Amino acid sequence: MNKKRPVNLDLRTIKQPISAITSILHRVTGLALFFGAFFMLYALGMSLESEQGFDAASQMLTESFFAKLIAWGLVSALLYHFFAGIKHLVMDFGHCEELECAQLAAKVTLGVSAVSILLAGVWIW
Repeated sequence: MNKKRPVNLDLRTIKQPISAITSILHRVTGLALFFGAFFMLYALGMSLESEQGFDAASQMLTESFFAKLIAWGLVSALLYHFFAGIKHLVMDFGHCEELECAQLAAKVTLGVSAVSILLAGVWIW
């Protein structure tokens, strides 16, 4: 048995590089989009039932703080997932695979996503 094996594998105590954080966030936002689609399908179904259903769905999405928060969360997840997906596609084509370039691409992805998420929040509210 190898005595030099790591003892502590608590991921909260291990410092992840920024490129790993962006990759993990890409997966988390994909999962959020999957589960958030159920809320949006509910709103779509309610809006397609009748004119009253459309009015109720429209009122829910424009007046309810909780519905706006969910919508902003979904738009935020979509924007981040979009920009991180572009970064992953660029890396799949063989660009930005070196450490320095990958770190820069991760920082650009986080920056562009943060700005677009803030703009989406202004647009929703």
